[in-house]
Amino acid sequence: MSGPALALVVCAAVLHATWNALAKRADHQFAFLWSSVSLAALLLLPIGLWRLPAEPAPASGLPFVAASVGIHALYFWALGRSYRYGDFSRVYPMARGLGVALVPLIALPVFGERLSWLGSLGVGLVVLGIIRLSRNPSVARVSTGTSIGAGTVWAAVTGLTIATYSLVDKAGVARLHPMPYIALMGLGLSVVLSPLVLADREALAHEWRQSWRTILVASAMNLTSYLLVLFAFRLSKVGYVVASRELSILFSAFIGSLWLGEGRLAPRLAGASIVLAGVICVALARD
Repeated sequence: MSGPALALVVCAAVLHATWNALAKRADHQFAFLWSSVSLAALLLLPIGLWRLPAEPAPASGLPFVAASVGIHALYFWALGRSYRYGDFSRVYPMARGLGVALVPLIALPVFGERLSWLGSLGVGLVVLGIIRLSRNPSVARVSTGTSIGAGTVWAAVTGLTIATYSLVDKAGVARLHPMPYIALMGLGLSVVLSPLVLADREALAHEWRQSWRTILVASAMNLTSYLLVLFAFRLSKVGYVVASRELSILFSAFIGSLWLGEGRLAPRLAGASIVLAGVICVALARD
């Protein structure tokens, strides 16, 4: 994996773990997620539309934008539900881990991408580390008192959408520049999810009254973090990019323990160190 691609995904990992933690802390997670992504889309849209005419065949990327909108809509809905019913340090690794495990397997027949032995080892270590974190007894509790099963189910749905949109967007940014791609995707996502959010206007108003500053911060992070990933898709194989992005698991261990108070740090660092070893293997691999 090239140095620029690795730098992009490391930055994306920091931003991704942080805005997910902010969403977890919200009173109404889905309203918070929609607000932040909608605001980010409005900020990115002028830049994306300015870049669009320079593309040689922008129409070829639009079907992928449309598909990504639908998949991301399910992703944000499932993500909000998983954070409602489960601890951040449990559902986050499960969702990210499932995406890592599925993407390289699907990418082989779809893109003809074959992982080197070092890349395969790295992906395997990432998955093992995430499993170690998700099975940690210290994070098996649910602080809200709700069912662990619900959080697990929604985390699994989130992971499936991660694998799916990663593959769709890998193909999409090969046909359309990442800036207009993510701007159009964000706009479409905001529109598609609007009826669900506006159905509970009280929750939406509550989030803006209580957390408008946090929403502004999250909006600067969520689509920006994924924009960095889209640029990385252009520089490296999708399996390597998605696996390296899981460095966010390392940051989520600190966030879950020290910021959200979800348990002892040491067990999380044990699992996170396995993830980090996998990321190093992926970084040393060459396409």
